Amino acid sequence: MTGCAAQAETAAFAQMPEVDAVIGNREKLRAETWTKLADQSTTRIAVGDIMSERKAVAPFVEGLGNRVRAYVQIQTGCDHRCTFCIIPFGRGNSRSVPMSHVIEQARKLRDNGFNEIVLTGVDITSWGADLADETRLGTLVEAVLRHVPDLPRLRLSSIDSVETDPLLMELIGGEPRLMPHLHLSLQHGDNLILKRMKRRHQREDAIAFCQEIRRVRSNVVFGADLIAGFPTESDEMFESSLALVDECDLTWLHVFPFSPKNGTPAARMPQTPGDVIRERAARLRAKGQARRDSKLDGLRGTRVDLLLERPDLGRTEGFALTEIAGNYTPGEIVTAVITGRNGDRLLAASVQSKAA
Repeated sequence: MTGCAAQAETAAFAQMPEVDAVIGNREKLRAETWTKLADQSTTRIAVGDIMSERKAVAPFVEGLGNRVRAYVQIQTGCDHRCTFCIIPFGRGNSRSVPMSHVIEQARKLRDNGFNEIVLTGVDITSWGADLADETRLGTLVEAVLRHVPDLPRLRLSSIDSVETDPLLMELIGGEPRLMPHLHLSLQHGDNLILKRMKRRHQREDAIAFCQEIRRVRSNVVFGADLIAGFPTESDEMFESSLALVDECDLTWLHVFPFSPKNGTPAARMPQTPGDVIRERAARLRAKGQARRDSKLDGLRGTRVDLLLERPDLGRTEGFALTEIAGNYTPGEIVTAVITGRNGDRLLAASVQSKAA
């Protein structure tokens, strides 16, 4: 067993007779760990103090099987202590991958034929805070685009809007190769719940951020993480989350029914009944589906660039899954016109191929 659960719940997994070894998140990235495991010279538990880690270990990846989209880890861990979250105890504090490593990795992946790269991590808007020059995510994004000039598409994974720096805002507004798709770590729409979550923004901050992004780039598509049924959540508080979906113009929702994590402050708070949590999560998902369908319907007749994941299936710049008539090479980018919608997928007809 390895990963965040093994790191945070070592004793529980070590007691399972079917588990031969428990390996921590630091140890899993060391070749000697696996060498010792293979020759049975390791101890049954190899889990160190993840909080003592000061550097991000990001091995070079030259490909991802048959995937057409590449992922570059720029950061791991988190310095924040949201009351519902166990991640820092599995990943440690925030550590940034040096800029030179990220650029080299991106360049190598581009040389290997990837037309889209996603910058990913646990809390990527905290990138650079632990580096000597304390640069910010915008600096890194600008550097990747500048040093890999033939990369057609660069995408960001989930971001924390309150940490977005001015240069990143400028790039979102004016850099066409930076995809107009932002997934936001919002979590809730009520200020008191946000305070009890120990989040660093209020609902007004989230709304203002989305409005500003829309002002500088009107075609941006927003996704968001939202938690339903957080402890002490009243009906009125939940309605604030529902309203936030409209006020922030969210399209792609990741809805999480609250579940307490051992050792977190939220697990000790007065819990919302399970049936209420499930009902609220279903309402949030239904709200999200209605917003998504409306957004997709509004794209009929527009031109999009599709990164083909299969010969007849691709993703728009805004990450909408799109069926396209034809038989294309996975990985190429095709300009197409949206002709309709089939459930949660768009339908398109090609215009021309842009990149292979």
